[in-house]
Amino acid sequence: MNSPTGADVRLLLDTHALLWWLDGDRRLSRKARGVIAEETNTIFVSAASAWEISTKFRLGRLPRAADVATDIQGSIASQAFTSLDMTVGHAQRAGGLPGPHHDPFDRMLIAQSQIEDLPLVSNEDVFDDYGVSRIW
Repeated sequence: MNSPTGADVRLLLDTHALLWWLDGDRRLSRKARGVIAEETNTIFVSAASAWEISTKFRLGRLPRAADVATDIQGSIASQAFTSLDMTVGHAQRAGGLPGPHHDPFDRMLIAQSQIEDLPLVSNEDVFDDYGVSRIW
């Protein structure tokens, strides 16, 4: 499901969308770039994305993300994005989500998207199976 876009929208970035935005990567869709660039939109970055970037960088799976991995908070602040903490409620929802999708980072983003009513900027259509409004 794709969400309508426009001014004054609150959005949650998937980790790859954040990294692609910061890197100027053309894999980020034109629509995603537009909603992220819109200054009146509030762009959230989950603590789960910080966890994912740090973990994958440590494991050597994100070697090009060294600058982001060493200062995720600074990277978020440099873009005027807003951090979204993980709560007990988010964790309970993420842990209780049905289905075969086991990625803990994605499950947290799904839970946060659902609870906070935030469309998710992501190219991953697995989120659609959880009723998440997705922009891509």
